[in-house]
Amino acid sequence: MSLWHFEYTIDVDPEHHIMSGKIYGVWRKKTAESYAEELKIAAQPLIKEPWVKLMDLTNWKIAHQEVVSIVGDLNRWCRKNNMAWSVYIINERASYNQLMKMFTQGDYHDIGKTFRTRHEAEMFLKEMGFILPKLDDSGLFK
Repeated sequence: MSLWHFEYTIDVDPEHHIMSGKIYGVWRKKTAESYAEELKIAAQPLIKEPWVKLMDLTNWKIAHQEVVSIVGDLNRWCRKNNMAWSVYIINERASYNQLMKMFTQGDYHDIGKTFRTRHEAEMFLKEMGFILPKLDDSGLFK
């Protein structure tokens, strides 16, 4: 299953128990609510077993303050539904600081990891025992 919007992509590989995607631009409340709703639907084939979320935030600028609690609540939902790791590729300080607030809101500093490159993120997930399918340049599974 692949979903594409101007603000985000979500791609699910049920065979490998992985959700991948990219986040773009400046997020407002409506975008975050749409993302949360669609991610919960997309995650349904994954939640019976441990799964991971690999999100590329290198094109994400920042979010309005109300987004922090929406995404934090979503991450709490993911954790309650068998998410083993939530891995982010991020390279901007302001976005990183806001992501850390989302980690706190979602109570998952222990399962949330950040990396500066996709390679580092993929190596971490491989070390954790997840087999990663090939991704295309957009971050979607091939």
